[in-house]
Amino acid sequence: MAQKLTANDLLPIGDLARRTGLSISAIRFYEEKGLVEAMRTGGNQRRFLRSDIRRLSFILIAQQLGLALSDIEEQLRKLPRGRTPTARDWRRISTSIRGQLDRRIEQLERTRDKLDGCIGCGCLSLRNCALYNPGDEIAASGPGPRRILD
Repeated sequence: MAQKLTANDLLPIGDLARRTGLSISAIRFYEEKGLVEAMRTGGNQRRFLRSDIRRLSFILIAQQLGLALSDIEEQLRKLPRGRTPTARDWRRISTSIRGQLDRRIEQLERTRDKLDGCIGCGCLSLRNCALYNPGDEIAASGPGPRRILD
């Protein structure tokens, strides 16, 4: 059964921008990507569900946590369209991204620990470092900060 909407359930884009702290252009960008969906009035003005405040807030939080926009898109596709997501809907997403966050935390901890060792030697160059990269052996595995990000 479809949720019956009232005028109070819908927000103009300006109100949504004020409530989320996002610019109108950012909201339009997320709409273009399909992360939120506007309804149109008879005068062709955008109206968003009040629950889109939560969707947009999730996008901001997920980006701060380091999730790619494609990952955020994938998660938001799991939410129902046309109705306010329930606590259960959001819990499913939370459970789903928990593994990604755990892996990211592990990578950050490894990076932090290795960074301390690298900076501690003073050379700041893996090319010249006799302790961690004798003979520049790490160069064979490709460009970039290989030791830190492994």
